[in-house]
Amino acid sequence: MVNRIIHLPSQQSFFLFGPRQTGKSTLIESKYQKNIWSTNLLLNDVFFRYSKDPSLFRREAEEKIQRENIKFIFIDEIQRVPVLLNEIQFLMDKFVDCQFILTGSSARKLKQRGTNLLGGRAVERHLFPFVFAELKEEKLEDILIFGSLPPLFGKTNPQKIDILSAYAHVYLREEIQSEGLVRNLGSFSRFLDVSASQCGDLLSFSAIARECHLPVRTVQSYYEILEDTLIGIRLEPWHKSPRKRLVGHPKFYFFDLGVTNAINKRLTGILDRELKGRLFEQWMVLETYRMIEYSKNEANIYFWRTNHGAEVDLLIERHGKIQHALEIKFTENISGAHLSGLRAFQEDYPRTPCFVVCTAPNAYELDRVKILPWQKYLERIEDFIS
Repeated sequence: MVNRIIHLPSQQSFFLFGPRQTGKSTLIESKYQKNIWSTNLLLNDVFFRYSKDPSLFRREAEEKIQRENIKFIFIDEIQRVPVLLNEIQFLMDKFVDCQFILTGSSARKLKQRGTNLLGGRAVERHLFPFVFAELKEEKLEDILIFGSLPPLFGKTNPQKIDILSAYAHVYLREEIQSEGLVRNLGSFSRFLDVSASQCGDLLSFSAIARECHLPVRTVQSYYEILEDTLIGIRLEPWHKSPRKRLVGHPKFYFFDLGVTNAINKRLTGILDRELKGRLFEQWMVLETYRMIEYSKNEANIYFWRTNHGAEVDLLIERHGKIQHALEIKFTENISGAHLSGLRAFQEDYPRTPCFVVCTAPNAYELDRVKILPWQKYLERIEDFIS
């Protein structure tokens, strides 16, 4: 079993959110093996029982805590019955020595008006597909094609293809509709195909709306659904002014490379160099984002782009200051042409350390820019984000 690097609170109750099949239930079950009562709201009989009578959960929990010495209460897929949070708050206040663990694959329903988010009684954590620090020996080529969802590891390539295809074409389409998040599966399915094909590009709601034959507001709401269900992240452009930061077009990255490839139906073909470069950039952005979330160190990530098209793929900002600027290139041979974006950036930020993360075998320096093998970057990533 892979040892996950996420740090879960030892005493305080918490929400653990993450996309389906990132290993939330497996993680909890491995860490809490004694004095625990588990409830899985994904099961229909359990879902209907507590939906019909939420107070039943409170009565059963009281019995477990008082009569069976239960110290941990684990509720899986809590977003399916948000009203249970009222009962959970009562239990938290009554049984302060009991830790409540609430997992879910979507925070969208919990954001609805009137939902009780426990008033600070529970902290929030996020779980992602495996990061490189958890895998270590996985081959780059395999990650670029299949990503790093936990159910894939130890499987053959045909099995990986089956798992990812089901994820893309059953869960992302049908289950999101079954949860009531979209009304028209056909329009959402068209949007999903287009958004995956443009993963990592500058995001233009109007352009995607035209291609999908949908209203702009519908496209915006679909992106919100992908973010709320943790299927993707939005990378905002950096400007010195926080107000201007909201003006430029963001980028959008799906949460896993294998899922991106499955939606785009390219799990079995040969990836050309340009496509590998796009996927390599996506992976470095995701790895940085995930490690920031795990470390809880208040860093943020952006990209930088001028009106003339000069661009830097990734900026790491902390407490209002850019700590590092990184260009991401899928090549072993870095030349001056690869540094044009960083040179333009250095004109405005001459003191910010600049790097190219690439597939070069060894680190070196070129024109005041440090060339760094991707393995070295990921080994030192905590230094970059702290």
